[in-house]
Amino acid sequence: MRTEMSLAAWELPAENAGMSTVLKHALSLSVEDRLQLIEEIWDSLAATPQAIPVTDAQRRELTRRRRAHARNPSAAKSWGEVRAKLERRR
Repeated sequence: MRTEMSLAAWELPAENAGMSTVLKHALSLSVEDRLQLIEEIWDSLAATPQAIPVTDAQRRELTRRRRAHARNPSAAKSWGEVRAKLERRR
C-alpha cells in the first residue's frame, strides 16, 4: 500500500523518537485497528476544538462561507442530500 510505505519511511527529528516508535507500532496494526485508532485520535481532538490551530486563510474562508450562507441560506444542502448524491456516484 502506497500510503503505508510513505508513512513507514517518515523520519522524525531525534527529539520525537518516541513518536517514531508509536508510528511504527501503529503501522503494524491491522486495518481495522488502525481505523479504530484514527477514530479515537479524532474524537480526542474534537473534544478540545479550541486547541486546534486555525490559520488566517482558514478564518477568511470560514468568514466567506458564513457570509455566502447568510446571503442565500436556501443554497445549503442537508447531509441527507449530500449523502444521496455521493451514493448515486458509486
